[in-house]
Amino acid sequence: MMLKDILYKVAIEAVKGATDIAINKIEFDSRLIVAGDVFVAIRGTQSDGHNYIEKAISLGAIAVVCETLPETDFEGVTFVNVQNSGGALAFMASNFYNIPSQDLKLVGITGTNGKTTIASLLYQLFTNAGYKTGLLSTVKVMVGDKEYKATHTTPDSLTINRCLNEMVEAGVEYCFMEVSSHGIHQNRTTGLEFTGGVFTNLSHDHLDYHSSFAEYRDVKKIFFDELPKTAFALVNVDDKNGLVMLQNTRAKKLVYALKTYADYKAQILENQLSGLLMKINEQEIWVKLIGTFNAYNLLAIYGVAVNLGLEDQEVLRLMSELESVSGRFQFIVSNTKVTAIVDYAHTPDALENVLKTIETIRTKNEQLITVVGCGGDRDKTKRPVMASIASSMSDKVIFTSDNPRGEEPDAIITDMEKGVEPQDYKKTIAITDRKQAIKTACQLAMPNDIILIAGKGHETYQEIKGIRNHFDDMETVTELLAQLNK
Repeated sequence: MMLKDILYKVAIEAVKGATDIAINKIEFDSRLIVAGDVFVAIRGTQSDGHNYIEKAISLGAIAVVCETLPETDFEGVTFVNVQNSGGALAFMASNFYNIPSQDLKLVGITGTNGKTTIASLLYQLFTNAGYKTGLLSTVKVMVGDKEYKATHTTPDSLTINRCLNEMVEAGVEYCFMEVSSHGIHQNRTTGLEFTGGVFTNLSHDHLDYHSSFAEYRDVKKIFFDELPKTAFALVNVDDKNGLVMLQNTRAKKLVYALKTYADYKAQILENQLSGLLMKINEQEIWVKLIGTFNAYNLLAIYGVAVNLGLEDQEVLRLMSELESVSGRFQFIVSNTKVTAIVDYAHTPDALENVLKTIETIRTKNEQLITVVGCGGDRDKTKRPVMASIASSMSDKVIFTSDNPRGEEPDAIITDMEKGVEPQDYKKTIAITDRKQAIKTACQLAMPNDIILIAGKGHETYQEIKGIRNHFDDMETVTELLAQLNK
């Protein structure tokens, strides 16, 4: 492909050299450059690609896209000066792969909580309906029935377009994609042509990256501002930020809610550990998922499916067959009738929702033991808030490690403990080792008690000092409860 062809729609400031040259591929990691590549220098949070331009050229790059031109001249190398390298990379990646988002129906889901569940269940629903379907999620990437490991909630734009191109070549008709605030802010979704967008909710998260909650909200809003008029924008209006998302969108505006009038409205009739009995737009449905938060997720799924052309009765039938997503209110019941629930809840709002759901299905004759930690090198302000919620809504709480990353686990737990109210002190203990914390919860649990293990959900690792060690909450609690049953 010619360099000039992949620069379509890129905001170019200046060009030094020829653009009618054939390029091999695009890279933004200088270590992956081979002869004939174009290197895109991106200013990241950890490093600046502009510092690796010379290295990229030494490895064979014949063109460089950058925000600042180097002072040194490199003979035979074309330089393209752009306003924003991240945005340029997104357009270039889309052009390189022949704009694959045009050739399938791509729906993006954004919000603090619910993205993975909605995207994954839509993938499941459309697959069960007989369509070849794609998924880009925190948990995994699916191209039809072919599975790839996911590395980010929203991958880099090269990966996104490569995956979408593979989907198109495999005959995929629909793709459901999580859209994170990081992904929007870093232009990873720029240039993608969405058929629809969904807003779930907005709560306390990622304030280590965004300077304020307002900025976090406004970054999410960019996604809806950029939707084309041919798309639909479906938002949760029980969240006050839902209508904000719709303010400037050109897309067809649709809303869903449990509490207020909406295009897609639901009522919870029964909420049990075995599932939900709901009424959606006056039609009753039994689903295997649990809790009010899942009622919202299911409403969004219903709205998306209907807007993508599925018949509403067929959608309801398919929804009744949906299985819960790994690490999202995933539970087992031991031989001694201890219920252990594993959930990804890693924000205050998500943790509160899970605890409220447990509150609605428990008898109050049992105790609720919560095991929870907070991630290192992330938003520190949510630590005491999560601890406060856990300790006020549980009978016993064990504070432990999540993914401490580069921080000291004990320091993270100390930050959490600052949020515990005096009346709840006696409920809490701190056990840094996560496996030992889960083991202690299992030992404390009596028949019919409930253990909630929150924060990591589907993750199969624990990151400590840059090393990812195998750790799976569901695997661990299943093993420990089985040992105690012997």
